[in-house]
Amino acid sequence: MKALKDRAQTVLINNFKDGFSIPCAKLYPFQWFWDSGLIAIGFAHFEMEKAELEIKTLLDAQWGNGFIPHIIFHTDTDTYFPGADFHRSDLHPESSKKYKSTGMTQPPVTGFVLEEMYRISKDKPATLKFIKTVIDKVYDNHNYFFTQRDPQKEGLVYIYHNWESGTDNSPIWDDIWDTMNPPEYNFERRDTTHVDAAQRPSKREYDHYLHIIEIAKEHNYSDEKIAELSPFLVQDPLFNAMLIKSNQSLINLYELLGDHTKIEQLQQWQNKSIKAFNEKLYDEELGAYIHYDLRNEKPLRYLSSSSFAPLCASIPSEARAKKMVEVMMEKFGGEEQYLCASFDPTSERFNPKKYWRGPVWINLNWMLFKGLKQYGFTEIAERVKQDSVDMIDKNGFYEYFDSRKEMHKDGTAGYGGNDFSWTAALLIDMLND
Repeated sequence: MKALKDRAQTVLINNFKDGFSIPCAKLYPFQWFWDSGLIAIGFAHFEMEKAELEIKTLLDAQWGNGFIPHIIFHTDTDTYFPGADFHRSDLHPESSKKYKSTGMTQPPVTGFVLEEMYRISKDKPATLKFIKTVIDKVYDNHNYFFTQRDPQKEGLVYIYHNWESGTDNSPIWDDIWDTMNPPEYNFERRDTTHVDAAQRPSKREYDHYLHIIEIAKEHNYSDEKIAELSPFLVQDPLFNAMLIKSNQSLINLYELLGDHTKIEQLQQWQNKSIKAFNEKLYDEELGAYIHYDLRNEKPLRYLSSSSFAPLCASIPSEARAKKMVEVMMEKFGGEEQYLCASFDPTSERFNPKKYWRGPVWINLNWMLFKGLKQYGFTEIAERVKQDSVDMIDKNGFYEYFDSRKEMHKDGTAGYGGNDFSWTAALLIDMLND
């Protein structure tokens, strides 16, 4: 395992330049919000300075209203579409004057990342000192979500674009695309010049993605207008679970810092969120959590790896957790499958090669590993870890992997970008666990 860990460290070091990491060369040449957080966890194990710099650079691009964008365009390059000129973050009055970015966000992992860094740290007083310099910015980010992204004041925040979910082209969104008919856009994609088009979203899917951004831009990225007009408005269990997990970490860290000024507010958000999450997003019949389409006021009743992410945030009761694990093992955990496919392998929409439509992603496996351990499912947690190590060992540090074991015989079942940062970072963390 030491050789694999060393290779993982090399991937991280090679992808880190000028104070931040890119997910991988060519395909993703900028800084991504949740990638950066998860990458910092890997760095914390062997180079804490880089972990801290990663977070500092990310938070440096925060907007005046607390919003953190999903991509920060540190460099000018035309190797990625849609780039800074398309997104026009400058349209929002409070956007960063220092950095160009998108007007979308991603699952808010930064709170729990800070706590993970503290857990890993060999010099806890120094790490706590760093946390003190950034924690209020993370609090401001949470404040943004709860005050600007919860129009019905339920305690659940919405995402207005599939890219905000982190699970970009999940089959869950197919139902929403059926309610839309966007124009055909003329554009030149860059992703398919680096990666097989069969592994990426289609041209028509991109029309939907761009259309949603055009609507947001038309209204200068106003949250109020987006809540009113965006055809895509979803309460996502993965996104909200990450917010709840990060909220709890902020409470824990403020306690450690002896700063009690914000704890009461965080606790109020937390209580309301967990209650609403369990009441609204749990599907008794499916035995797991699902997405809710806020625009069309209907549940999206599909199982995905996001359905099990709430385990990581200690959201379900013991009884529910037990049921969720049974469902996961029955549908996702067959002997011929690696855990955990990103979409239900028993569904006709399942595609084990295509991005978020079925392959295994290491970031979700990492969350699952942590969550299963918390609830005492140590054997299954160990399988998730072993499956992750196995796939990486056989194929390399890919962005995602085929969930069918039979495809891994010749080391060509890793897809998307290679030498992928969070795959390396989270492998390091799991191997050190």
